[in-house]
Amino acid sequence: MGRIPFELTGKTIFVAGHRGMVGGALVRRLAQENVRLLTVARTQVDLRNQAAVLEWFSANRPQVVFLAAGKVGGIVANNKLRGEFIYDNLAIATNVIHAAHLNGVEKLMFLGSSCIYPRLAPQPIREDCILTGPLEPTNEPYAIAKIAGIKLAEAYRAQYGKDFISVMPTNLYGPGDNYHPEYSHMVAALIRRFHEAKVSGTPSVTVWGTGMPRREVLYVEDMADACVHLMKSYSKSEPVNIGTGEDVSIAEFALLVANTVGYRGEIKCDSSRPDGMPRKLLDVGHLTRLGWRARTTLEEGLKLAYESFLSECARSRRS
Repeated sequence: MGRIPFELTGKTIFVAGHRGMVGGALVRRLAQENVRLLTVARTQVDLRNQAAVLEWFSANRPQVVFLAAGKVGGIVANNKLRGEFIYDNLAIATNVIHAAHLNGVEKLMFLGSSCIYPRLAPQPIREDCILTGPLEPTNEPYAIAKIAGIKLAEAYRAQYGKDFISVMPTNLYGPGDNYHPEYSHMVAALIRRFHEAKVSGTPSVTVWGTGMPRREVLYVEDMADACVHLMKSYSKSEPVNIGTGEDVSIAEFALLVANTVGYRGEIKCDSSRPDGMPRKLLDVGHLTRLGWRARTTLEEGLKLAYESFLSECARSRRS
């Protein structure tokens, strides 16, 4: 197994999924370390293609891997694109983890998701709740693929002595998020909806669901910092939750986003849309004991996320 602390200085590090919100944040955070960064575009290597992945690993020989690649989306995307979500994420996890094993990668971190936990898991959710109950039906295919990735890392650790670890981030937001009008995650969807309503002068904005479910959200730059911290300081088979340890109702969160954007109209709830899990708050006691806490407050993070959204809108208008 790996040595703790694990030294990153001078290592060749592959961030799989660098174009996504999570991978992009990891690249920015790792730029602060004395490392050689490796990335590869999807047009060059399709991580769902086993032969292509094996060839790339053999040619580039990364020493450390952050596996952040995957097909992601909000509740609607998860529910509609069920085949794509399970196939793409299973294939990516299988190919990258196996290639890391065959090519002597010193350490790998698999990034899971808080949706791996049972729909009615006791709150706050501890890491040992995995596989203790039925999943949330709307994102079950994605969750199953992520659970398989976690178990694959565990199995390679047990059988081959690989220093492969897994982390479970809560709901994320920030620079590089997907603002698709239907397939985005909650935070990005609300930022776009309130911004467009403010610009157009729309008198009301509708939030999907009842507004009653409670969610924990984490600024993506904090998540990247936690991942680097854990890569250096953690080496066990059990996954580690990454979050803030605090949650708010979706209705409360919508009001915070509206205030950040400067929208002053009415906020309504559409109970015909799915709520998802009634509550999803992670127990971050393990992470805290390992010496890390989130630094960005929700108000600060939303302000930064909105500024990033406006910048992305300006870039898309110029292109």
